[in-house]
Amino acid sequence: MSTAQATAVQRSAPSARAPHLKARTIFGYGAGDAGCNIAFQMTGLFLLVFYTDVVGISPAHAGSIFLFVKIWDAFADLFAGRMVDRTMTRFGKFRPFILWFSLPLLASNLLAFWIPVESYSLKLVWAVASYALLGLLYSLVNIPYGSLAGAMSQNPVDRSRLSAARMVGSGSTILLLSVILAPRIKGADNLASTFLVTAVIFLVVGMVMFMTTFVTSKETVYREVERVSFKETLHTLRHNGPLLRLCGSSLFYLIGQNIVSALGIYIANHALAQYAGAGNWLAAVVTIITTGAVLYVGPIGPGVTRKLGKKHGFMTAAGIGIAGGIVFALANNLLLSLVGLFLIGFGMGLLNTMTWALEADTVEYGEYQTGIRTEGATYAAFSFIRKVGQAVGAAIGAYVLGFVGYNATLEVQPQSVLDGIQTWGALLPAAFFLVAFLIMSRYPLTEAKFQEIMASIQENRAKRHAELHPDGVA
Repeated sequence: MSTAQATAVQRSAPSARAPHLKARTIFGYGAGDAGCNIAFQMTGLFLLVFYTDVVGISPAHAGSIFLFVKIWDAFADLFAGRMVDRTMTRFGKFRPFILWFSLPLLASNLLAFWIPVESYSLKLVWAVASYALLGLLYSLVNIPYGSLAGAMSQNPVDRSRLSAARMVGSGSTILLLSVILAPRIKGADNLASTFLVTAVIFLVVGMVMFMTTFVTSKETVYREVERVSFKETLHTLRHNGPLLRLCGSSLFYLIGQNIVSALGIYIANHALAQYAGAGNWLAAVVTIITTGAVLYVGPIGPGVTRKLGKKHGFMTAAGIGIAGGIVFALANNLLLSLVGLFLIGFGMGLLNTMTWALEADTVEYGEYQTGIRTEGATYAAFSFIRKVGQAVGAAIGAYVLGFVGYNATLEVQPQSVLDGIQTWGALLPAAFFLVAFLIMSRYPLTEAKFQEIMASIQENRAKRHAELHPDGVA
């Protein structure tokens, strides 16, 4: 590389050699995921229970609502991705969306858990409309938030730290929901008010989290094209093989994960209650060790990245989830059931941590192939597939309840229902984790390859800089 080219690299890619991100920045970024998950996890964990046990919507209709709205959300992600790629302000490309849409997102969460109409048909209409509005606003916040990590650093360890921080942020929200809300699901005098009051409190907490991210995060990664055209977006995505494989593996593991999330409360309050009696504590425990596992798994993500790499870390996590599903399916007592659920949760938490770090790397691969960075569109395409997985998983969870004969009016379900919830809640996720494992085994972007790509990107930037400034003056 010539002296002029080396100088150009220094100018065009300062983030590649910048010091590691400060702890304040890492923490601030993680706070944003806590804000996002106030809406996302509250609906993911409790909206099905709200529909079936509070509003009186049948499991079959609830499943169809989840399927329709999550597909809607997937297309909302593509819309949000294009909005991001077309935007550039004095606050940057991604941070303004957090400033503009975080309050409307948290307010829409209130509407999802407040259905004031009496007619069953109007209940269905309200449920679809309020959940769809929440989904659109979530896309307009979460797509730029997720894309922001790739613009904050190109260092693999820092990206893993950012990914771990968002998992801790997500897990903190789940922990709050587990401790505050989950134990009150069973036997609450007024469950509708409980949901609504929780949503109001979380609106305030969520705004604090979002503003923390806005203030502490900075976009430092150099980009040659600030506003990306639709044609350039399609060209970049079409040549991104690692992104396509990551999308495929994520689709299946998310189907499995959302089956677990949808059935978690039912597993605790019914399938496991036969071993532990009617205590409300099981709901909190099951939520913490499954969906909430990201809280204690997220911090080990950087260590796993250093030891195994992101690809093999993902495959290891899927294997742990598969083992957990098998253990839970075979369990015939409370302790073994909780061990199986813990393994499922541990695997899911590690899968999430590896996934977000992998996604950021695919942005670099797209730039390596085309010379154009499209964080918004890359994240949106990835999130589109994630939403499809969430839709299918949540719908399958609801359909399982209908298939096994769950009746919300019964305090004690028949044994066939209890067995069905446990069996399908174990084997279906394990099967989907297995498919995700097999797809990821063909993922081509290893840690060594990523380093080669980063070196090539910097060299190409230097060459283009030298061509534009042959006299060596920028």
